[in-house]
Amino acid sequence: MISSTTVRHPLRLYGRSGELAVLDGLLGRLRDGHGGALVVSAPPGQGRTALLGRALADHAELPGGAALHVTAAPSERRLPHSGLHALLCAAPRPLPVPADRVLRSGVPPGALLEFLRALGSERPLLVCVDDAHHWDRDSRAALGFAARRLGAGSPVAVLLSTVDETDFGGLPVVRPGPLDDGAASALLDRLTEAAHGVDPVVRGELLRAAAGNPLLLAGLTARLSPGQLAGRTALPHPLPGGEGVLRAHAALLDGLSPHVWTLLLLAAAAAAHEPDGAGADVALVLGAAARAGLGPALPERVLLDPGASAGALQLAGDRVHFRHPLLRRAVLHRASPARRRAVHELLAALLPGPGTASLPRLVQLACAASGHDAALAGQLAAGAVAPRPHAERSAALARAAGLTADDTLRAARFAEAAEQSRLAGDAGRARALLARPGPRAGQGGALCVRGLLLLRDGPAADAREALLGAAALLAPYDPRRAQEALLGAAEAAWASGDVPAYLEALRRIPASADDPAVLRYRSGMCAVLTGRTAEGHALLRRNLAAAEDAGDPAELLRAVVSALVLGEIDTACRTGARTLAAVRAAGPDVLLPKVLEHLAHAELRAGRHARARAHAQEGLQAARRTGQPNTATHLHAVLALVASVEGDGAACAAHFDAALEGAGPHGLQQAATLATWAVARAELARGRPAEAAARLAPLVLPGPRRGHFATRMLAVPCYVEATVVAGRAGAGPDGVPNAAADGAAAAVAEFALWTGRTADPQAPALLARCRALLASPEEAAARYEEALVHHDRAGGDFERARTQLLYGQWLRRRRRTREARGPLRDALVGFERCSARSWAERAAGELRAAGEAVDARPAAERSTLAGLTPQQHRIARYVAEGATNREVAVRLSLSPRTVDHHLRNVFAALGVRSRTELARLLGS
Repeated sequence: MISSTTVRHPLRLYGRSGELAVLDGLLGRLRDGHGGALVVSAPPGQGRTALLGRALADHAELPGGAALHVTAAPSERRLPHSGLHALLCAAPRPLPVPADRVLRSGVPPGALLEFLRALGSERPLLVCVDDAHHWDRDSRAALGFAARRLGAGSPVAVLLSTVDETDFGGLPVVRPGPLDDGAASALLDRLTEAAHGVDPVVRGELLRAAAGNPLLLAGLTARLSPGQLAGRTALPHPLPGGEGVLRAHAALLDGLSPHVWTLLLLAAAAAAHEPDGAGADVALVLGAAARAGLGPALPERVLLDPGASAGALQLAGDRVHFRHPLLRRAVLHRASPARRRAVHELLAALLPGPGTASLPRLVQLACAASGHDAALAGQLAAGAVAPRPHAERSAALARAAGLTADDTLRAARFAEAAEQSRLAGDAGRARALLARPGPRAGQGGALCVRGLLLLRDGPAADAREALLGAAALLAPYDPRRAQEALLGAAEAAWASGDVPAYLEALRRIPASADDPAVLRYRSGMCAVLTGRTAEGHALLRRNLAAAEDAGDPAELLRAVVSALVLGEIDTACRTGARTLAAVRAAGPDVLLPKVLEHLAHAELRAGRHARARAHAQEGLQAARRTGQPNTATHLHAVLALVASVEGDGAACAAHFDAALEGAGPHGLQQAATLATWAVARAELARGRPAEAAARLAPLVLPGPRRGHFATRMLAVPCYVEATVVAGRAGAGPDGVPNAAADGAAAAVAEFALWTGRTADPQAPALLARCRALLASPEEAAARYEEALVHHDRAGGDFERARTQLLYGQWLRRRRRTREARGPLRDALVGFERCSARSWAERAAGELRAAGEAVDARPAAERSTLAGLTPQQHRIARYVAEGATNREVAVRLSLSPRTVDHHLRNVFAALGVRSRTELARLLGS
């Protein structure tokens, strides 16, 4: 019908910004008098109707806009010309032909085109046909003919929705895909506003089941009670509410023969024992088809020709997949329970029998079961062991739980299934499996899995308490799992910087435990943290030696931690690389982000910044993929440290913000300490020592905001440098204010004690550098030379270059300009070698100030500042970055009056009148 009603509250759509932009373009052209056409093609439930509704609402807001809207009726698909009849009946008279003749002979395509143009001659007309695939063939052809001829000068736009765009070839198409997690979650929030929120586990299960289909998500959500949405009541399995969407998907295949439907059912059932997304084995499907009497020709034709299955099946090597996961579910849903059981029994008969390869057969038998089956459940649980992948073990254990009548045993098997999903890196499925028996079901095993999930995605203190509780429950009957829980609790305490809690968790591991490596690790770490350094180091070194022959990734990862605590950085890098290879080869996938985090941290301390960045970036992707935000937080801190070396200020700030965003709510003190050190080091690189000192002082000095016990010493050299450089303006050329000097001296004294306890090869050089910064003029040169000797032994370009830069600066301030050029030149080369851009610019500036011609600036800036002296262009760059004259004076060891004099000359040379204009000039 024709309508110009104003819609005051247009439908809100989620995750459809691209599609809405295309619709806006079509409607905009229509308002300008230029029509066109657009096809919205997507599977059922994907939002086609909602997009058309939004277009109609937007068009109705145009004064005088007209719309012609019909929805195709599936029951009329076989009636010739019924689609055109419905469209014309919705239009005002006169019609191009009498209505009673339309069903007999249709409408000539040219006549339909002219009719639509006539309707749009008075005001812009939007023609919307929803579910056009349900129209009869002749009507689709006529509408497509007309739509292709609308364009410039035609005040008519045709908007179609369909699941099959074949009949509308040549028309522009927009294809809405599944909603991403963010958009689906936002839609779920809107759907559950009346329920005041959704439990996170329930949210994950709903999003997983909906597979990005908005209509399916709405249907599933509508069938859950408030208690189920809040997580107080167990969810039904499978989730109800998706029947309509599944029927609509199945209806897409209505034209297929019964034999093809049988093959589709075999392919759908054959994927039941496979990991999600793995599809089905082609050989198994063909064997089942032969057993079902389909013969060889039809199955091969259907598998090789997508058109033979209406595009439902896709062949990829020796695997066959459904084009969309909902199609597979739709095929299974349409079959009767009895037929599904028969198909699963047929497949089970074709799979290997008893033995290590029998798990797929058992899963198929479980799918065929009609009720509880204790014997089959026991076989499934017994078969869910290595070398089967963790995801397959989880699926088998979940099936076993479903066949188990005893509530306690059922909950325990769901907990075991959740643990296998956790190890497979599927945290969402692990939480869903834990919730299957009910929110309060399960004992120590379930609590242990919850604690380990919290360790990677939750407050560290909550994870620690859950794991301590789980260990107490597990100790009487499962000491190995109890030990794992205690190690997890210790890791949570370490992340939060709680030394007493860390020691408590490790000390609960009984001395009678049967794992010598764990006992050495326990005893060694406890000794180190209680001041018995020599004893602890000896135990940890024994652990490192034993790990040379180890293959267990968890044991290797503890060896990496041991090496980092010892300060044996090269060993940590080598062992980390071995651990990474082991996890990549055999899993578990859940360890991959943590291994990459430790390896990147070790490489960072070894000065291998490019490798650290590559591994940290890979770890960040793995952490996101496996649902481990806490590990992602630590990796952001590592990447911030890398960026502070490489001089990428924007990246450093972004990773710093991301690290603090995760560290604050979850109490991750170690990540917060590393991230703060990173951004302070970036401030130092940019010549802002006062800001750097302000950030670092709370971390390294005693007080309530002191940094993490295991990492704060690493930031002491930066703090000492920042304090000394920032204090020069207030205490003369060689000193710092008394309070700052006292703080720096105290920090160096503690750093000296740490240096005596660690094997970190950089520590002696950094200690000598700190002492040089605080030394008298008579002693400083010798301290710098001592530091450089230590750097020669330790290696590493970055820290050596920083020492050389400070030494050269000190020599230049002492007016030993010629001597300063050597260290400054070496510093520039060292920074360039490790791609430390900001640091290289500082070294180049100092070298120019020492009288040597060098230019490390970008080409565009060199052209802009070509007429300035080296000192003037340094001042111009700092001022353009926002520094005050006093701050520039501190950075360049000049007086504020000298800076003011140079800045006036800069303004005159560049023809600018303000700091803002200078910043704009250099920024362009």
